Amino acid sequence: MKFSMVVFDMAGTTVEDTDNAVASRLCEALAAIGLDLPIQAIDPVMGIPKPLAIQTLLTQSRGMIPHESEVSAIHQDFQSRIIEHYQFAPHVREMPGATQTFNFLKSQGIRVTLDTGFDRRTLDTIVTRLGWTNLLDDAIASDQVTHGRPHPEMIHVLMHRARITDPAKVAKIGDSVSDIEQGIAANCGLIAAIINQRTTPHFERFPQAVPIATLTDFAALLTR
Repeated sequence: MKFSMVVFDMAGTTVEDTDNAVASRLCEALAAIGLDLPIQAIDPVMGIPKPLAIQTLLTQSRGMIPHESEVSAIHQDFQSRIIEHYQFAPHVREMPGATQTFNFLKSQGIRVTLDTGFDRRTLDTIVTRLGWTNLLDDAIASDQVTHGRPHPEMIHVLMHRARITDPAKVAKIGDSVSDIEQGIAANCGLIAAIINQRTTPHFERFPQAVPIATLTDFAALLTR
């Protein structure tokens, strides 16, 4: 079957996150209100909308659901930190092979799209910094929908915009459990997961997910 669209995740999938920038900035925002968490505590909430991630971490740490205003304030702090990182950090770059993979897919008539647990402002900051504006067919952020990952709504919106009705013609690739769960919930025809510390322990739970090491491997898998 020929795929019509690929939905890529961003940080850790198409955007390098070797320094754990996302988790580090989230830890910093939480530490600013007195909650010190190890960076490993962020792994289970990677990929989901950041306000929900913050709410989840606060609830787990305190045993009670935080007030919405506190979550919003922490998220604004995180947003400022992560946008500054993606605007100015000298080592911000795409994952090896990202542009090559995007161009290859487009040459095959396959739509190249992004979805992310970031808000739209952060998404646009990254796309501008990496020069991807003309490479992408579409992109959507978690604050543009009612339900972020692992809910399939972002994929459904991208499908609707592209007038794709068959989810079997959509491929999803990410580097977190929420990416895998989103692809499954959307009934995507292919679900690929980057091999890392977040995904490797869970492959037995998700036989639908195909482990891949690089974006080049993904392009080869997609066109077999």
